[in-house]
Amino acid sequence: MFRGKKYLDSAKLIDKSKAYDSAEAFDLVIKTAKAKFDETVEAHIKLGVDSRHADQQVRGAIVLPHGTGKTVKVLVFAKGDKLSEAEAAGADYFGGEELVSKIQGENWFDFDVVVATPDMMGVVGRLGKVLGPKGLMPSPKAGTVTMDVAKAIADIKAGKIEYRLDKTNIIHCPIGKVSFGTQKLSENFNALMGAIIKAKPAAAKGQYLKSVVVASTMGPGVKINSTKISG
Repeated sequence: MFRGKKYLDSAKLIDKSKAYDSAEAFDLVIKTAKAKFDETVEAHIKLGVDSRHADQQVRGAIVLPHGTGKTVKVLVFAKGDKLSEAEAAGADYFGGEELVSKIQGENWFDFDVVVATPDMMGVVGRLGKVLGPKGLMPSPKAGTVTMDVAKAIADIKAGKIEYRLDKTNIIHCPIGKVSFGTQKLSENFNALMGAIIKAKPAAAKGQYLKSVVVASTMGPGVKINSTKISG
């Protein structure tokens, strides 16, 4: 893979054989973020579970103390007075059947999170094949299937993120922007790790936190010492 000069210069600042404590790691992430835009900082957490087994799934949602720094567009599927509730709470888009047609017919995906009331899940289910692979399918576990649409929207706008395992048993989550600085990034990171540790499945055996790496959008990864992380 071709790496640009900036990336290579940044990579020299990081000792690949070392696992840093979180504050030191975020200092390095900030130092090595050389792009002209405010890069997103992501955490990549490999867990000692097997996502193929239902009793070893790790999934949930958490409102980060400082948000993600990203403006999130929310789409709400609802009907009746729940539509006006969604509008009043600041949903970017809201509706019912007509939104299904728009997504299917126009390949429209100008939104980041989908919220649905339980009575609309029959309608939303028809979009499973297109929303599922993009990680956009609403779920009760993530708090995005709910009658309290106002609270769901408020939480999402405040910086709620969903965490879930991918097929390789890794969780990828945004935890803020480079401009947040070390302290805010550390606090967001600690909140996320606390939630993931609490969500440890009873069926998980052996070492739960296998590896933890943080990186900015364009920067190299920095390993965090996972033995020092406690929930």
